Amino acid sequence: MSTATAEAAVQLIGIGKAFAGVQALRDVSLTASAGAVTGLVGENGAGKTTLLKILAGVYKPDRGRIALGGVPASFNDPAAAQAAGIAIIHQEVNVLPHLSVAENIYLSHLPRRGPFVDWPRLRDDCAAVLDNLRVKLDPETPVGELSLARQQMVEIARAIAQHARILAMDEPTASLSSEEVAILFSTIRQLTAEGVTVIFVSHRLEEVFEIADPIAVLRDGQMVGTMPRAQATTERVIELMVGRPIDRQFPKEVAEVGPVVLEVEHLSTEQLLRDVSLTVHRGEVVGLAGLVGAGRTELARAIFGVDRLSAGSIRIQGREVRIGSPADAIRLGIGFVPEDRKRSGLLLRFPLYANHTLPSLRRFVRSGRVVKRLETSAFQRWTKELSIHARDALEEARDLSGGNQQKVVLAKWLELSPQLLILDEPTRGIDVGAKVEIYDIMNRLVKSGTAILMISSDLPEVLGMSDRIVVMHEGRITGEFARGAAREQVMEAAIA
Repeated sequence: MSTATAEAAVQLIGIGKAFAGVQALRDVSLTASAGAVTGLVGENGAGKTTLLKILAGVYKPDRGRIALGGVPASFNDPAAAQAAGIAIIHQEVNVLPHLSVAENIYLSHLPRRGPFVDWPRLRDDCAAVLDNLRVKLDPETPVGELSLARQQMVEIARAIAQHARILAMDEPTASLSSEEVAILFSTIRQLTAEGVTVIFVSHRLEEVFEIADPIAVLRDGQMVGTMPRAQATTERVIELMVGRPIDRQFPKEVAEVGPVVLEVEHLSTEQLLRDVSLTVHRGEVVGLAGLVGAGRTELARAIFGVDRLSAGSIRIQGREVRIGSPADAIRLGIGFVPEDRKRSGLLLRFPLYANHTLPSLRRFVRSGRVVKRLETSAFQRWTKELSIHARDALEEARDLSGGNQQKVVLAKWLELSPQLLILDEPTRGIDVGAKVEIYDIMNRLVKSGTAILMISSDLPEVLGMSDRIVVMHEGRITGEFARGAAREQVMEAAIA
């Protein structure tokens, strides 16, 4: 056995995989070394998740082979891969919401005392794992009561509790704050120091550059480059990913700012918000920054009529309004792209045209009936306008890539020509090429006079795409900055 092979904890060699005649992977080879983080990047649909699912035993490769420590390995199911020391943190959160944090973490190997679960030991073991991750969670809390970010941390804790020696992470930071990302990276470094192999998949290139070495790039199911971090540049990696140069990662265009569209004064809710006041003008992108739990999404929900106000007022174009439901918000010209497009933004098993017309269904009613022809025609107009890549209007939303799903969510609100558009994590989990397309759409909207309130946990995105930045901490506004603010200023206000 060669030294190179001995050092390689994982080798995927000549992997090929097709689905219904569509070639997802072509002769893909990837080597990940023990005690190191291998970065894996590529656009949505490049084959990253398929490759990880083959490693995890979810899919069997059509061709190629897997070796662990130089020894051939084959997994018929995920349990076999787990028994071999492989753990996968999938892109979509995979938890049982009605079970506790502790039960989710140890579900496959609950500690027992005879035939019964040893509940005190379960709580103690869970607390130890969470403490090691520096995550403040009650082991007995039902996971369904946690935010998406906290659920993601539960998944990470579950993988660590399995004592995995090979840990593959598919977009593990997509819903984490900067503070939580720092904690996760500290944990990853601790694990690699103990000899754990980590494969790290992320669309956030700055994170890949920070934590991974080497960096491998997939495009259209083929490995198009692997390089040491020292030889990688953002421009080079992006060009390999998309097959063309991209001039700017954040192509912000400044529009003419008009009158105030949204004015929030002394807003409070029973859930979290405390005396929040802000404004958003026509032609302006206001970026809402802060750590997870700061109250950003809660503010969006309150404006959109999802959460009830306990105090304060909302004005739209200078007129005080009462928004008791999302239907009220829609009538006032407010659109809301939620953080979790798959749970809150789309009906995944419905056709695209039906998703598109949900908020504006009355426009497509003739003689008391919804006219499908008009719905499909409306959606097709937006497929051209937003470059949505779909087979046709009858395709189900679940079959699209993350970037195209996000554009479908955008399209359904743009059909209403909103005067205020709230974007909660607008580029979460989508590739760099699709991100730039979303940013271009935002530029077109503000130039047409739309006011945008953008919530993002990606601080470079907030800094790069906002005209003004408002920072929240524990339900309050703790800072406001003009475009060009330093990252350190925003972070200082975020931790307050």
